[in-house]
Amino acid sequence: MDNNFNQENEIQTPEYFAPESNSVQGIPPQKQKYNKSFKRGLLVGAISMLAIFALVAGIFFGVFYHSTSAILTDETEDKLGLVYSVIKSYYYKEVKDEDLQTGTIKGMVEGLDDPYSVYYTKEEYESFLIEATGSYAGVGAVLTKNADTGVVSIAKVYEDSPAEEAGLKKDDIIVSADGYDATAEELSEFVQHIRGKEGTDVELVISRDGEEFTVTCTRRAIQVPSVYYEMLQDGNSDANIGYIQISEFSEGTSEEFKAAIEDLKAQGMQGVIYDVRSNPGGMLSTVTDMLDYILPEGTTVYMLDNQGVKTEYTSDGETYLDMPTVVLVNGDSASASEIFSGAVRDFDYGTLIGTTTYGKGVVQNTFPFKDGSALKLTIASYYTPSGECIQGKGITPDVELEYEYSGDENSEYDYYQDNQILKGIETLTSEIGQ
Repeated sequence: MDNNFNQENEIQTPEYFAPESNSVQGIPPQKQKYNKSFKRGLLVGAISMLAIFALVAGIFFGVFYHSTSAILTDETEDKLGLVYSVIKSYYYKEVKDEDLQTGTIKGMVEGLDDPYSVYYTKEEYESFLIEATGSYAGVGAVLTKNADTGVVSIAKVYEDSPAEEAGLKKDDIIVSADGYDATAEELSEFVQHIRGKEGTDVELVISRDGEEFTVTCTRRAIQVPSVYYEMLQDGNSDANIGYIQISEFSEGTSEEFKAAIEDLKAQGMQGVIYDVRSNPGGMLSTVTDMLDYILPEGTTVYMLDNQGVKTEYTSDGETYLDMPTVVLVNGDSASASEIFSGAVRDFDYGTLIGTTTYGKGVVQNTFPFKDGSALKLTIASYYTPSGECIQGKGITPDVELEYEYSGDENSEYDYYQDNQILKGIETLTSEIGQ
């Protein structure tokens, strides 16, 4: 890797979807209840791993530029010119040259047949960075778009947010934002009309129970919380079991995580359950910092690029959390979640409970360009401490257990009706009692 790039070693969080997460003081994390019919469509593109690079002006095109003669042959240029001419002459709508140029570049990246390599326009890259940091100026609501109908609805409203203050609720349908039709655009584009400069207003047309009404929200800086915790009790013993749900590994997650651990320790925690079910990933710097905080000394993950260059991440063991541990996983635990789970497994540090994880073991870098656009490109594979690449196969838990929730789906979530959490409590109680 050339030294002209400043490596920050980060992994991407969900690209166009803010996962459901809750504040430490907030509502319980299981509003999603880890339903077996988890809406995988919400996480399309959400499990990519990223090492962000700062592009030094002019360097990319000086040092890294490769001749395009291999693909832009005379024949190819003639074909592009012909296609362009036919489009401009016969396409039934007016076409912007800028859109055709963008499409050409996107097409070249799509030629890699790699779902994790993407070309971002300036606007798309700005959205990407918002999701990566976990903060933005908006109304504080998580949106989802139905793949069949195109309807945009609210999946979650954050506490003390402009959305909550305006009376918005989960499952409300957003018809439009400042006059922009929600069904007419991709979700990634539509949310840009809701986000904006802090202190400005956005007018939302909402549909609820078949009736439409309009609300005005004043945008505020929103820091999306990613950690929820509380102390659980085993009804058959006096064991204090800490429960920490991590919904994503964003920029502020590590500090939230450490604060949760310290608070639970102060409350007398004797064992801990880390819940990364349906966690689509996040930043490499975040997950490795969290692993450094809890694990003994050793390698937590390493990467190999196409030249065989190895990049290693380690725990120094100085803040080793020595107590019985369980990690809950499922098929939508991906990327950084798998790094977390794989390290716990390979260190023989805790017990993994749930179902086999997603299986994303490749790494992406982003290369920002001077016009504000960027290229995200798969550049390496990552390996768990034991040397396993989990790409395409995931991590099999120590205790395989399909999720079942025996409580009322329409009532407040009850931890003690979640069979995987109950199994975690049982496992930890047994270890604590030894």
